[in-house]
Amino acid sequence: MKSRLLGLLAATALTVAGVSAASAADLPMRSAPPAPILAAAPIFTWTGFYVGVNAGYGWSNDDFDAVDFADDEDDGGFVGGAQVGYNYQIGSFVVGLEGDIQYADFGRSGAFNFVDEDGDIFAGEFDRSDWFGTVRARAGVAFGQALIYATGGFAFADDANGWTVGGGVEYAFTNNLSLKVEGLYVSLDADNEFDFDFDNDVDFGVVRAGLNYRFSTY
Repeated sequence: MKSRLLGLLAATALTVAGVSAASAADLPMRSAPPAPILAAAPIFTWTGFYVGVNAGYGWSNDDFDAVDFADDEDDGGFVGGAQVGYNYQIGSFVVGLEGDIQYADFGRSGAFNFVDEDGDIFAGEFDRSDWFGTVRARAGVAFGQALIYATGGFAFADDANGWTVGGGVEYAFTNNLSLKVEGLYVSLDADNEFDFDFDNDVDFGVVRAGLNYRFSTY
């Protein structure tokens, strides 16, 4: 009788243990929830197209080398316009191309006023020229959202053309907006007119600030 009771107790214990294990297997696992997946912050780049406006100050030095006393005094005034360009960044280096068109409220007022055979007065090529443009390459080094660059290329105004060189600094205060300050030296050479052998050159400097809107910065 005693052995039967012990056998019954053992069988009951095994049955209970089996049921408990099965119930535990059905319970959900308790574990920490998965960490949220965060997208990596985009890396800033200068690569992309941009358009912008600018304003500043320019001053000219009209040169008539054939007659020394014919030089006008330097004249300066407001300069303003618009630009469009493209940058491409390779590591820390940035290269690009920019073109601009400018209104310029400076220039000589006419050192010579020659009278033709009909008594009409004609003046030099750059008598109050009020615009110029440039097409320039840019190359610089980026320090994050700051860019230091040199620039140079082709310059033109009226019937004259020449060259320009300069440099500047630009800072992107958002992903799409950047502010620049730059200086340019421009040298233009106009064709001599009416068989007068005057070297009709115009040299001037420009200091200006500009605001650019940049597309597809990353």
